[in-house]
Amino acid sequence: MSQITDLSFSELKQSLNDRTLSSVEITSAFLDRIESLNPTLNAFITITRDEAMQSAKDADAAISQGSATPYTGLPIAHKDLFCTDGTLTSCGSNILSNFVAPYDAHVVSQCKTAGLVSLGKLNMDEFAMGSSNENSYYGPVKNPWDTTRVPGGSSGGSAAAVAARLTPLATATDTGGSIRQPAAFTGTSGLKPTYGRVSRFGMIAYASSLDQGGLIAHTAQDIAHGLGMIAGHDSRDSTSAREPVPDYTQTLDESLQGKVIGIPKQFFDDRLDSAMRQAMDEVLEVLRSLGATTTEVSLDHVAEAIPAYYVIAPAEASSNLSRFDGVRFGYRADSPTDLMDLYERSRGEGFGSEVKRRILIGTYALSEGYYDAYYKKAQQIRRLIRDDFNRALGHCDLLFGPTTPSTAFVLGEKTADPVAMYLEDIYTVATNMAGLPGGSFQAPLIDGLPTGYQLTGRAFGESMILNAAHQVQMVTDWHLQRPEGV
Repeated sequence: MSQITDLSFSELKQSLNDRTLSSVEITSAFLDRIESLNPTLNAFITITRDEAMQSAKDADAAISQGSATPYTGLPIAHKDLFCTDGTLTSCGSNILSNFVAPYDAHVVSQCKTAGLVSLGKLNMDEFAMGSSNENSYYGPVKNPWDTTRVPGGSSGGSAAAVAARLTPLATATDTGGSIRQPAAFTGTSGLKPTYGRVSRFGMIAYASSLDQGGLIAHTAQDIAHGLGMIAGHDSRDSTSAREPVPDYTQTLDESLQGKVIGIPKQFFDDRLDSAMRQAMDEVLEVLRSLGATTTEVSLDHVAEAIPAYYVIAPAEASSNLSRFDGVRFGYRADSPTDLMDLYERSRGEGFGSEVKRRILIGTYALSEGYYDAYYKKAQQIRRLIRDDFNRALGHCDLLFGPTTPSTAFVLGEKTADPVAMYLEDIYTVATNMAGLPGGSFQAPLIDGLPTGYQLTGRAFGESMILNAAHQVQMVTDWHLQRPEGV
């Protein structure tokens, strides 16, 4: 069974195509592994064994009848903020701990249409607010590389599940680094597509102008397969782009000869740890050996990305989370004396401390007398950041840098210092502010722990990101490293 779970999504696809494995065999192997390791890692909130096995049987029948899609029967798991019809969709929060979604998110329905088998719902920071996956109502997720350390957040369950071979592919979301940072901390590949590339319909919102659905997997090739399934226009999402969806797998093998990679000088200043710098230098040498050239660029306003983000995102969160009031769905306080008591106690008891903190920050930023000073100013900075990226990418094909300032930190190390936690996203937030695609891929280990490098591309330039990462993975073994004992 362990041999099956060692296979990547692309390898499993080939095994199904060759009829050397059945969907039932694959699905049962992953489910058994989940049941064995999840009590330690806490990556899954809900395991849908019965539904998964039935889907696998249906998939095998479709394959034998010749009515299958190229992906029929392959396993996936979903971050627990994608609404899934008939399944608990909690967003990692007490306030939704009894919410069974009555419909499928667009991403979930696309995966079902493609014939994927869902293994369950993955743990996450409550309402995607966090960089460590310690803010979940269901408890922290543990990093498979070292269970005393965090897996990153907010998509920590997705990253840990892929790293531990509990699923070969996982959906995730990224508002300020929530795909890329966990991918770097767990030695996996993660891609945040261009804003609007993947529909947000049925994806429970944190910050609507920043949230974007994406994927975590073992390789860039796996992501190329997955992105083709979930990308594309959806009329139910007013921000969904109409840009045609290419076949991301077709450009993976293109040469990097002549490609120009920009290195933002702000990402390689004196604050970057020497070991992380060395790891990044090793990746750059590989890219150069593959034919790419590198040049220094400047992102003049990237230092303002963190403060601007922590005005805009909480402001949008304070608005989005006002719908969780104990009236229509979700957690409801017992025996309220009046409507105001119902609101106050349902929200006070249902939300965790980090969510409350960001709601308060956001409400303050949007309040009369402070809107212009904070929210409007943050949006102006956002435009400057976007212009910086577009200017740099006018001369380069991709931008390169570290995904995180360090390797995964110890559980509890930063929980008492929100600012230190927020600075974990120092290299990722700006990409979201600019609305551009960004991916994190495996770099050399540091003291036995994974690291990741980040590639940022032009709008809808996911193909080029995946192409470059795939070429690196073809000549290195960083993506083949795996946690001991897992």
